[in-house]
Amino acid sequence: MSPDTGSFLNLPTDAPPLRVLIVEDDPMMQLGLEQSLMVHPQLEIVGQAEDGYLGVQAALKLKPDLVVMDIGLPRLDGIAATQQIKAALPETHVVMLTSHQTETEIIAALSSGADAYCIKGASVERLLSAIAAAVDGATYLDPQIARRVIENLRTPTAKGNTANLSQRELEVLRLMVDGLSNPEIAEKLYLSPNTVKTHVRGIMNKLAVDDRVKAAVVALRSGLV
Repeated sequence: MSPDTGSFLNLPTDAPPLRVLIVEDDPMMQLGLEQSLMVHPQLEIVGQAEDGYLGVQAALKLKPDLVVMDIGLPRLDGIAATQQIKAALPETHVVMLTSHQTETEIIAALSSGADAYCIKGASVERLLSAIAAAVDGATYLDPQIARRVIENLRTPTAKGNTANLSQRELEVLRLMVDGLSNPEIAEKLYLSPNTVKTHVRGIMNKLAVDDRVKAAVVALRSGLV
């Protein structure tokens, strides 16, 4: 797409450009993204960061309209960084641009508040479509992975026994899906951190999973949350 092909965002013609922060640890990918996006007058690159921690700090300082975020970042991964950015700046849109394509990572990314999920190596036009969808308030999944997610969500629930979850465990599970940490869940439910840790362990045992992301996937598949 060339810079003179017109508007790709559904914004007034006199609207200021969308302020974009790029969070990417690969220098060549970072440079490529900057060069691909800066030619569009509706986009303004206001900053770049090479890890999740610096990405959060840059977002808090710059307050961008949009963050293009990798998942596999040093110090703080893109999912955790997105959670922190969305908690502090709920109006900021986040487009995940990554090579990670597993179901758990996709659902975890979207559960973290990401507005779009685009695969590295896709065309610039596809990334622009993801940005446009995010700005319009829609959730965008790259066509390359959308079919896989839909098929996986149609498969039978995992072997765990979801019916045996107690009411308290369901409350904890809902907050886990929302991305809250154990201390945050403890504060929310007026429980001790050790009690929450025990509930989380019990949930994972009953759902026959070995991490929190997989527990969230089972919860979403089963309609528990």
